[in-house]
Amino acid sequence: MTQLESFDKLVSLAKRRGFIFQSSEIYGGINACYDYGPLGVELKRNVKDIWWNAMTRDYDNIVGLDAAILMHPKVWEASGHIAGFTDPLVDCKKCKSRFREDTLPEENLTHRKCPKCEGALTEARNFNLMFKTEMGALEGAGTEVYLRPETAQGIFVNFLNVMDTSRQRIPFGIAQIGKAFRNEITPGNFTFRTREFEQMEMQYFVEPENSDEWFETWKQRRLEYYDRIGIKRENLRFEAHGPNELAHYAKAAFDIEFKFPIGWSELEGIHNRSDFDLKQHEAYSGKKMMAMDATTNKKFHPFIIETSAGCDRTVLAILSQAYEEQTLEDGSERTVMHFHPAVAPIKVAILPLMKKDGLKELAYEIYDDLKKILPAFFDEKGAIGRRYRRMDEAGTPFCVTIDHDTIEKGTVTIRDRDSMGQVTIPKEELKAWLLERIYV
Repeated sequence: MTQLESFDKLVSLAKRRGFIFQSSEIYGGINACYDYGPLGVELKRNVKDIWWNAMTRDYDNIVGLDAAILMHPKVWEASGHIAGFTDPLVDCKKCKSRFREDTLPEENLTHRKCPKCEGALTEARNFNLMFKTEMGALEGAGTEVYLRPETAQGIFVNFLNVMDTSRQRIPFGIAQIGKAFRNEITPGNFTFRTREFEQMEMQYFVEPENSDEWFETWKQRRLEYYDRIGIKRENLRFEAHGPNELAHYAKAAFDIEFKFPIGWSELEGIHNRSDFDLKQHEAYSGKKMMAMDATTNKKFHPFIIETSAGCDRTVLAILSQAYEEQTLEDGSERTVMHFHPAVAPIKVAILPLMKKDGLKELAYEIYDDLKKILPAFFDEKGAIGRRYRRMDEAGTPFCVTIDHDTIEKGTVTIRDRDSMGQVTIPKEELKAWLLERIYV
């Protein structure tokens, strides 16, 4: 058995099977931007749906939001992004490579030499990571606005609106899934670091004195989410931010890291953001961003516990963990994607053994019935072994074969993707059998 050791094979499979394509590929592509194909978009949607249900269905005091991508420029002044969301960059005068100054070894900084070619480095220049555009009818005369670099600020500025209209009281949370944009200097490693990405964030507003307790609670709750989408605990770990690594707004911060082929890297951030955000927006907007204690009637600024997961990174983690190359007992090889059934893009494939003797028509009837309740696929082309292999690469957990026994005895044969074992059951029991094993 061969596990994934780099992203190269995954990139190839992702394109071949329609998980992920390079954006604008026919024009040579655009760096660090990707499109999700037919299988990829279903996988990503499943990840988002399970996350959304875990937040807004499992808990009575978490509600949803979908904030606009374009926001008032003062939002980014208040958040500190305009003043501080920059990277110090240096360029090599010889090979033209570009580096973040704060990531270079001390030796290179001391001698101002390029780590690639030992050429001379330029002085550092600050590079703003936000994409900038204009809002207005006249070119050059519009208001300067930004594509949001994170989704969290849309939640913070709507704190009062949501609390009042949903009649929530502290503690409560606001969940949001949405696109964010960062003009990354050194993107790469497939979809791990991209310029356009999707975040799944929940901001939980709590009493200041209870923030440490809620911080620990949400650390454990987030691990349970990864159980639900099939990411193994052995591939996850908590990594604390040291005192010198904490963001200016954070009281405490942990990353949930995943063991990618490139090594342990951040999958999600869990932060105690203190009351920084609401106080900042209060100062810049003039609006009181406070809650009231139901017992004492005193107003206070809530602390915020943030869970911020990268949807694209979560999908990449699922793809990375799922990929396996196997050499079977007969010497043949197969590539299989071991998706948890809950996130698999296709849940079941319906395969008539032959096109004749009414098998194709009967198989299509079963497929047409199943597709109303779960993502199903009908495949009649090629030898049954080849069809199994195609479904293995797509990560389909179950294949249902329709043969002469289906006509004569009313049974179907179900093949398991991982074990390749088969069971035979009455076709009337097929729906219940599948639903019991697929959904979390």
